[in-house]
Amino acid sequence: MPWSTREIAELAGTSLRAVRHYHHIGLLDEPDRLSNGYKQYGVDHLVRLLRIKRLVALGFSLSRIGEMRDDGDSREDLSELRALDEELEATIDRLRQARAEVGALLRRKGRGDVPLRFVTVDGRSDVPEADRGFLTVVDTVLGPGALGAYADLLDESPDAVALEFNDLPDDADEETRRSLAERLVPYVRALRARHSGLSDLTSDAPGGRRHASRAIEEALTHLYNPAQVDVMGRLGRLLAEPGRTE
Repeated sequence: MPWSTREIAELAGTSLRAVRHYHHIGLLDEPDRLSNGYKQYGVDHLVRLLRIKRLVALGFSLSRIGEMRDDGDSREDLSELRALDEELEATIDRLRQARAEVGALLRRKGRGDVPLRFVTVDGRSDVPEADRGFLTVVDTVLGPGALGAYADLLDESPDAVALEFNDLPDDADEETRRSLAERLVPYVRALRARHSGLSDLTSDAPGGRRHASRAIEEALTHLYNPAQVDVMGRLGRLLAEPGRTE
């Protein structure tokens, strides 16, 4: 016994609107009609609908489904399946990471305002809010080498000169800024010696050096006060001077 549009939609676990849309874009053949104009769907229509539903659930676009053979056995279809498999694997990895972060929050190991890899700083009161925001940005744009170096660095107790930078007021005078930048040079060089990934932060950035550098520059300018930004600029120039000794 043939099915009506509503019945075939219910059998396939989809909606009337979806069935009509599949007809409109050519994914589903129009069925025969009775003399009264009502559509009459058969088993072939049901099988096609179920295949469409399955491929959509797997992540295929409707346009791609329209190009695929029903047996999914062409070279192009196999290539598409491999690409989809890689995409699903990446999605699973992201979901696992998200679940790990939620689990850390449930166990009260983190406040949730910094990524899980930096969870050791989550409950510490000595980490400025600017640094927390900066960690959130770098976790997105930097690669595993730089991020690993940052995570190791944060396990260390901050040096006095680093604490001075954290507490630097935005109206610090010229001499204070100059002196602090000078005293930060040996500190930063020592950090780079212990954590080699800090020497070239963008070397393994997944989006490329330019993308990562721009994001970091924007984050530093926005998150830190003008005096701190000025000191960082001075520090960068001092570190770049050839032949400069500690």
